[in-house]
Amino acid sequence: MNLEDLKIPTHVSIIMDGNGRWAKRQGKPRTFGHKRGAEVVMDICRDADDLGIKYMTIYAFSTENWNRPDLEVKTLMLLFGKYLQICYDEAMKNNMRVRIIGDKSALAPDLQEKIRALEEDTRTFTGFNLQIAINYGSRDEMIRAMKRMIADCQDGTLSVDDIDEARFGSYLDTADIPDPDLMIRTSGELRLSNYLMWQHAYSEFYFTDTAWPDFNRAELVKAIEAYTMRDRRYGKVRKDGDYV
Repeated sequence: MNLEDLKIPTHVSIIMDGNGRWAKRQGKPRTFGHKRGAEVVMDICRDADDLGIKYMTIYAFSTENWNRPDLEVKTLMLLFGKYLQICYDEAMKNNMRVRIIGDKSALAPDLQEKIRALEEDTRTFTGFNLQIAINYGSRDEMIRAMKRMIADCQDGTLSVDDIDEARFGSYLDTADIPDPDLMIRTSGELRLSNYLMWQHAYSEFYFTDTAWPDFNRAELVKAIEAYTMRDRRYGKVRKDGDYV
């Protein structure tokens, strides 16, 4: 399929899976895979921007990932700190807005400060939008949203009668960000893993056996080709009267 024939999704979300297994196949520690995976992220962001994708959300660290071995968690946190600086530099050069979704309060103070500076200094940028999910879990996100809604109901700023899908969405970490059109998961796993479960209600899913460290522009184009071939009707009725 030619690039000009592709139907480019506005928002692509990615579960970047397979770093550890990729490293193991090369006789390296899992942390080596995470380092390589972090290097791939910005390349894919540039490719996505070049293809016309407006938003990309990546799953960097889940609420469950704290249960991994201490050394792996410490390495990931160090990588996040370095990567946030890379994101900052890239954003400043390319008018890229970066937002972090997830429970930031559990992160170390230095990471929280880097996140604050990154989000604040790119808030008005109008180019590519990158969302990074750190200490993120969809169930946790929805519980946090509901707690804020209950508090607003209790102090009178929100009426129960005003709660609908749009209002609930405004309390999520992704408020003001369009829902993903396409979700990509690498390395052969076929599940959502507590990732953007509300936002993925009508997303197209694409699974590939390619591990994240080997994911590249060609693999991204393959995913978009699969997306292009799908008929997205959101449960509407076709003109011939059949339900879809």
